[in-house]
Amino acid sequence: MLSKQQIADLHFLDARCHLIDLAAFLDRVDRHQGDADFRVAALRQAIPLLLADRPDRTKAILDALSDHTTAPIPAATIQGAFGACQKPETRDQNPDFEV
Repeated sequence: MLSKQQIADLHFLDARCHLIDLAAFLDRVDRHQGDADFRVAALRQAIPLLLADRPDRTKAILDALSDHTTAPIPAATIQGAFGACQKPETRDQNPDFEV
């Protein structure tokens, strides 16, 4: 089993890069005009989970970004996923999202 230092030696630079990428993404979003996007809001809401002292951060973040509805939609309007769950009250504001 690897030590904490060995894990840091192997993966720190990659984690640092991802954190800087996320900061740059949020900076770009903040610099531009337009309506707020539910995906960016979902990321912002997941950041405290990243900082929480808990052993299941990955699961908590995946759960926070996942759609937990069980009712199927009649037809897909796009190929692929949004990457975050749009709240039901805002779905009608997104023409690409059909329930």
